[in-house]
Amino acid sequence: MKSQHLQEDEVGYKVFLYIFYVCAFLMVSITAYSAYAMILDWQEDGMYVMGEVLVTTEVPFENFAKLITWLFFACIIGWYCVSRIGWKKAVRLHSWKMSLLQLMLLGFTIICFYEVLYNFTVLNAHIGAGIRDGQLPDIDMLTVAYPDPNRPWNLIFATKIFLVGFLISAHAFYLSTRPRKSLDELEPQS
Repeated sequence: MKSQHLQEDEVGYKVFLYIFYVCAFLMVSITAYSAYAMILDWQEDGMYVMGEVLVTTEVPFENFAKLITWLFFACIIGWYCVSRIGWKKAVRLHSWKMSLLQLMLLGFTIICFYEVLYNFTVLNAHIGAGIRDGQLPDIDMLTVAYPDPNRPWNLIFATKIFLVGFLISAHAFYLSTRPRKSLDELEPQS
């Protein structure tokens, strides 16, 4: 029976590795660009809206995907690649380390789930409250001034970024609770 775990010498492993590198490049590039734009905003106004540049910038051309969508996509696909190629690291975690990791992942999952619900509820409330004479507000510009009024969060950004956190931490928690084999059993048979 063929193992479903990828080995370093398989072509599939290299494919997942290269896709991860592309996703990592996208994540770093988008984060660097947004940090640069945020710093410029802070220097001009003394305030910034967290994630606004990611929600308002469309790449590669107008009316295509926004940067937050590319970041969302790169994070999810990148995590899946990591979960496929990094399984040997997880197998090496034993007893108390795995227990601590599971508790941490469960905590992240619960916190991110709460934040997704909170941000989505606030977003819907803003949309409902902003409807005037049948006109919808600009959904991409809705913010929540929490926890600091000088640094509000764009609600589309907050909802998507916490959804990414929820999906990744829930998947990692699920993977951590599955029965694991030993490394000896998972080595390719010659």
